[in-house]
Amino acid sequence: MTGETPDIRGDEPPAEGHHPQRRETPRALVQGVPLLAFPQDLYIPPDALEVILETFEGPLDLLLYLIKRRNLDILDIPIAEITAQYMEYVELMKDLRLELAAEYLVMAAILAEIKSRMLLPRPTHQEDEEDPRAELIRRLQEYERFKQAALDLDALPRLERDTFLTRTEVPPGHLRRLPPAVDLWEILLALREALARADLHTSHRIERESLSLRERMAQVLERVQGAGFVPFTHLFELSEGRAGVVVTFLALLELIRGASIDLVQPEPFAPIHARLRGTEP
Repeated sequence: MTGETPDIRGDEPPAEGHHPQRRETPRALVQGVPLLAFPQDLYIPPDALEVILETFEGPLDLLLYLIKRRNLDILDIPIAEITAQYMEYVELMKDLRLELAAEYLVMAAILAEIKSRMLLPRPTHQEDEEDPRAELIRRLQEYERFKQAALDLDALPRLERDTFLTRTEVPPGHLRRLPPAVDLWEILLALREALARADLHTSHRIERESLSLRERMAQVLERVQGAGFVPFTHLFELSEGRAGVVVTFLALLELIRGASIDLVQPEPFAPIHARLRGTEP
C-alpha cells in the first residue's frame, strides 16, 4: 500500500443558498481507488507503512506550491483560502503520524495571525498601515527567486549525471620492424673496406705509468736521510718526464709542509739543497 499526495484543493465559492461541504481527504489510493477509512479488521503494525508525500523544502515551499497550483497572484494572496489549504496539509501530516518540523507550525501561526489581522476593522486614522501580508509576500518572492536559481543550476549539464567521461585504452600491439633498405651485400662490402683501412694503420698502445705521491715522498726521505745536503735537481728523475717532475715537486711540498725536510740556499741565485729537518749544517 502506498500513499500519494492527496489533492488539496480549496473549495469553490458556494452558490447562493447552498452551504459548502468539506470533502473528506482520502487516506490513500489502493489500485487507483481512494480509501477514505481503513478497514476495521485491518491490523497495521506500528511504522509498517511508508507514506510518500510531495516533498517540500519547508513551509515557504508548501505555500508557493499551493499558490501556483491555483494560479493565484502572489501579490494578492487570499489568506483565508491559503490558510485553509495549508492547515489541511498540516492536519493530514498529523493524522498520518508524520513528524512535523517546528517551522511548519510556526508558519501556521503566522498565517493565523495575518488572517485575524485582516478580519479586524482598520481604524480610520490608520489607512496607511502596511498590508499584513506584505512581509509574507516578500519572503515568498525571495524564496521563489532562489528556488528558480536552484532549478536553473540543476538544469545545467552535470558530470556523472548528464555527461560521462569515456576512457579508451590502446590495445597492446606488437611493433613490426622492417628490414633495412640497404642491401646486405652492400653492407658486407662496406665492412671489408673498413677492415682494409684498419690494416693500413699501426696501433700503438700506451699505458699510463702509475705515480704515487705517497711513494715518491718516501723515496725523497730515503735519499736525504744520511746524505746531509742533497742538490734540489738531483731529486728529479728526468726519465720520468713531466709527470715525474710534477709528482716529485708535489712530494717535496708535502714534506716541507709536514716539517720533514727543509730547503736551504746559502745566498741568492745559489744552488738549492734539501736536507732532513733537524740535521746540523
